[in-house]
Amino acid sequence: MELSAKITGIKYSPKLCRELKVYNLSELGFAISQNSSFILNLDNKNAIALSWWVSAKRTRSYPYSRVYDTLIFGGKKSHNNSYNER
Repeated sequence: MELSAKITGIKYSPKLCRELKVYNLSELGFAISQNSSFILNLDNKNAIALSWWVSAKRTRSYPYSRVYDTLIFGGKKSHNNSYNER
């Protein structure tokens, strides 16, 4: 038996996101030390929602709670696992 389907028209609106703090690019180091998710103003016109976490590559704890807060942001998003950068 073969079963296939096409799902269309789903729209997702996060409802339980916390309000993210906003930092300028010059404050990036401070922002990372204080928050796991935040808005980063790159310049006067561009901003990204940024979330980061530190964990092993094969962790069982998915960082979705940190990423979830950035889903409501309408612009660009960046999700980084700093363990992979080492």
